[in-house]
Amino acid sequence: MKDQPLRSTVIGSYPFPSWLEFAVQHLDQFGSDDRKELIDDAVRVAIADQTEAGLDVITDGEQTRLDFNLSFYGFLNGIELESASPRRFGPPAHDQRGKHRVIQTITAPQGLGTVADFQRLKQLAPPNVVLKASVPGPYTLSGRLLPNAQYPDRYALTEALLPLVRSELSALVAAGCREITVDEPSMSCYAHKEDTQRFVHIFNRTVESVAGRCHLSTHLCFGNFKARAIGLRRYAPMFPAFLNLSVDEIHLEMCSREFSELELIREITAKKEVAVGIVDVKSYYIETPQDIAQRVRACLKHAPAERLSFAPDCGLSQTARWAARQKLRNMVEGIRLVKKEIGLPT
Repeated sequence: MKDQPLRSTVIGSYPFPSWLEFAVQHLDQFGSDDRKELIDDAVRVAIADQTEAGLDVITDGEQTRLDFNLSFYGFLNGIELESASPRRFGPPAHDQRGKHRVIQTITAPQGLGTVADFQRLKQLAPPNVVLKASVPGPYTLSGRLLPNAQYPDRYALTEALLPLVRSELSALVAAGCREITVDEPSMSCYAHKEDTQRFVHIFNRTVESVAGRCHLSTHLCFGNFKARAIGLRRYAPMFPAFLNLSVDEIHLEMCSREFSELELIREITAKKEVAVGIVDVKSYYIETPQDIAQRVRACLKHAPAERLSFAPDCGLSQTARWAARQKLRNMVEGIRLVKKEIGLPT
């Protein structure tokens, strides 16, 4: 369903403007109209940075989300939100994020909020650019909930969340969204020790209502909270099982791993499209257009242009905005250099 080779895209998140970071810490001082203006303006900034960079596919930068998935718990009924970090001092890591207690049946009567986000993006974005929405998958969402008698383990929590995510995906497509990423990084992080076939079954049931109705992708990475990985940083445990995911495109974190296992894209593109992460969001080295071009050429040794897209390794929310802007600009310019070399329109 992708309509252009070597396209440039992003995962989902983008840095908050500094004034939004400040405002989030003082929301009680803003009225409802003020908060709406804050959100609209932040999305305009994210759109402007992405379109000025020349991206083929943009998002709203997830400017309404505290994190790529943490804010979604605010839409769930039946849970008691954890208000305090369990570990407040020392080096940043995932264990500084608390888990929420489940107190009754989990529901989401108002959905998960992504439809309103997409409608805002559609209203504010310029024409002739592809718009993408991102939704966390149920296994990843289950990771911040504490099992109880009703939901005795993580898989039981996943099963409770699965229909809620599936309904949200259907609502997005009904709202006109034609490009969706279902983020399940927890599957990537734990594939080395969990049943990968079970993961595939969970994922495919989650997306069954929208598979074939939009350009569907998933992002396989190893964690990026405070630019820290959490999982075993190898793709081998995920394959070949993950080739059976019901998606059009699989995105791989490659740059921060020095393109280890790059040859895997040959196997993936025999069945699907692949988006290769060629910008390291964990590093403040700014990749030059020449760096990017070299990496695109390396990918073309393993996969055909019509099956390839390129993006940063992960979302950019953990990268300072000044660096994110320049990394995106250079990424697009580097891709264009290669397009000119092989005679593709730029």
